[in-house]
This record gives sequence, structure tokens and C-alpha cells, in this order.
Amino acid sequence: MMGKITLYEERNFQGRSYECMSDCADMSSHMSRSQSCRVESGCFMIYERNNYMGNQYFMRGEYRDMNRMMSMGMMFDNIRSCRMIPYHKGQFRMKIYERENFGGQSYDLMDDCDNVQDRYRMSDCQSCNVMDGHWLMYEQPQYRGRMMYMRPGEYKSFREMMSGQRFMSMRRITDMC
Repeated sequence: MMGKITLYEERNFQGRSYECMSDCADMSSHMSRSQSCRVESGCFMIYERNNYMGNQYFMRGEYRDMNRMMSMGMMFDNIRSCRMIPYHKGQFRMKIYERENFGGQSYDLMDDCDNVQDRYRMSDCQSCNVMDGHWLMYEQPQYRGRMMYMRPGEYKSFREMMSGQRFMSMRRITDMC
């Protein structure tokens, strides 16, 4: 299934627009700003900086006013890059580690975890290995705070990736993205 996101320079889907049906590392060549967007199919991660850097946010549906999204926890008001999230069929597997470079306590996850400290008695989660599926990691328990999209791969140091960020809850992206 193909995803599609349309970004608009003005609020309420007005002004110049840009349609994107895949990953886009640099939106600046297509438009100077984006104040609203519509995810017409699939799911996307949007990023505040080029090359999928900086704060990021999971998007599905319509967003008439990006400034309004800031009041709901989004930390930026302009989209600079986006990444389409492919739909995953099958199981979800991830191993989380207390320390960087896969050190300290470790636990296998196959489902959502709303609080790493309560469930596993881990005070911190600093690295992980995503074996199957696509996940969202959150800096606070109960899926709150800044988030990060994780696809299959090894992530040795969250501190290096997100300037000191740690993750305390994580959930699978199970939607038909």
C-alpha cells in the first residue's frame, strides 16, 4: 500500500502544496514552509529538520494548523522532512537495554510497554535492537513526550541520536500504514 501526504504552505490546506508518496529528506526545495498537512493514505513521520533530524511526530489524518499541534505536544511548527512508514504484517520484536552499546539489563518486547520502569524495573533505556516491526519510542511513561520512530536495526546510543534523550515507553505501529 502506498502512502501519500500533502503539505500546504498555509493553514486550513491553503496556499501552495506539495504531494509526497515516499521519504523526502529535504522539503525546502519544494516549499518554504508548511502550516497544514493531510495524510491521505498510510502513516508518516514528520521532522523539524532536513535529513530526518530533530524532533519528530507521527502523522495520520488531517492537521489544519501546525501551530495548534504545538499545544498538543508537537515541538515544532514547520516540516522539513518526512518518512513514510510501511505497513508491517507479522510479529513485532525488540530487545531493549538499560545502557548504551547493548549493556546492562535487557528485555525482549513483543507488545507495547507503557512504562519501562514499572514493568521491568529499569531506570533507563539507552539502546535497543529492533528485529521485527516498526515502533514509536517515547521519552516519558504512558506514551508521552518526544517520540522517535524505530525501524528494524541496531540503535547503540539514544543519547547520541537525540542529544541526551532516553525512552521510558514504547508502542508498536500496528495501523494499516
